[in-house]
Amino acid sequence: MNVLMITSEAVPFSKSGGLADVVGALTPALISKGHDARIIVPSYNTTPENSGELVCTLEIEMLKGKETVQIRQRNVGKAIYYFVCHTVFNDRLGIYGDTSFTPYSDNFFRFSLLGKAALQLCETLGWKPDILHCHDWCAGLVPYFLKVNRGQFFMGTKAVFTIHNLAYQGTFSRMDFLYANVRPDEKLFSNGQVNMLQAGLVFSDYITTVSPTYAKEIQTPGQGCGLDPILVRRKNRLKGIVNGIDTDEWNPQKDALIDHHFSIGKMQGKAKLKKEIQEQFGLPVRDDVPLFAMISRLASQKGFDAVAMCLEDMLREMDIQFIIIGTGDTSIETKFKEMAERNENLSVNILFSNKAAHLVEAGSDFFLMPSRYEPCGLNQLYSLRYGTIPIARRTGGLADTIIDVDKYPDLGTGLLFDDLNPYEIVKHVHRATELYARTEGNNSLTKIRQRAMEQDFSWSASADEYISVFSKLTEKTGGKK
Repeated sequence: MNVLMITSEAVPFSKSGGLADVVGALTPALISKGHDARIIVPSYNTTPENSGELVCTLEIEMLKGKETVQIRQRNVGKAIYYFVCHTVFNDRLGIYGDTSFTPYSDNFFRFSLLGKAALQLCETLGWKPDILHCHDWCAGLVPYFLKVNRGQFFMGTKAVFTIHNLAYQGTFSRMDFLYANVRPDEKLFSNGQVNMLQAGLVFSDYITTVSPTYAKEIQTPGQGCGLDPILVRRKNRLKGIVNGIDTDEWNPQKDALIDHHFSIGKMQGKAKLKKEIQEQFGLPVRDDVPLFAMISRLASQKGFDAVAMCLEDMLREMDIQFIIIGTGDTSIETKFKEMAERNENLSVNILFSNKAAHLVEAGSDFFLMPSRYEPCGLNQLYSLRYGTIPIARRTGGLADTIIDVDKYPDLGTGLLFDDLNPYEIVKHVHRATELYARTEGNNSLTKIRQRAMEQDFSWSASADEYISVFSKLTEKTGGKK
């Protein structure tokens, strides 16, 4: 099959979250299974000339006339990346805004341009996609553009829309839709606004999201973000597929970003990395206390407000260490930095660093993820890979990928809890300290680590599930298998 990934970000060129990792890993997984999968993504904060080899120049019809867009190409392994070059992308510092809290006012125009460029590029190249795989709200208008503009070239092409986080919907003034220069449809609008994610849900041929549990959760008023009626209506065209991880990048035996490697049978390197974390991030160097980690966007969605209510008491009453790495809400950042000044067993680091993330994932003993909701989550998968035991709320992909130690003593890989409140966090951190001290039996730390590290979260199985979805869609129209 020919598959075009349409996305606002993709590693290794642009990233603000897990979406970029998914696109950058799923594409080569599809290629490895014999499919022609390619990526189209904007080129940010660089000149067109630095964005790769020129493929073609497109003239895109928008409200104010034709917009000239260069398409440039780079290859990563066998994967082709097409970069959309235009001043609204190249001349901008960020992907969605200069900061996480200041989105660009013309984002509707920017990502409408991306969607129209994706379709026009296919026609210009004469490369017909069987599947247009549209990722999150930024690509939400593509299924509608396909419906409105479908000609002979795109006959049989199907649109699959993947929800990475339903809370981010791309809502804009109804008048902004004029910029797209296509006829409107009332199904594009809600509450007087154009909703780009809703467009993807309504006009795609199939919807996927990033875990089976999240697929169920978003069909409820509690997590449906106002779109649950649409998702319930389309539930027979909705499937949850757990994300994989790049098992070459995240591999304790050869991780290029850590100084000491280790494996299930040889764990000495993990102990050395723990010492390195303590030295580098200002924690007392001790091998007799459990080290708990959080690497995340500092936001209430990730449960940081609940953690803030109990962390200081835990630090004073338990013999533990905590390290927090991330950026986010300024008030949350300030609260935790002040807390770290009062407690030598807490290290708070307001930074975004891939190297630090690898080190802390690899060297910590436990990883805390008390998320209010978590469509899939990647950090628990990284943690399992490195024998860092996850402690998480039972939601979304966390529920699908962690086996609770208390419920399944012979199979458990982590700790799960249901209610997001300080009591549950304290209870399960305390439970983790008990496991840390246990040296014998199936629930010893060594046994749990072994089971965790044996889990397979490579992209191969997830890619097979996507291929199954794609194949069912194309079979009905005689597409290539």
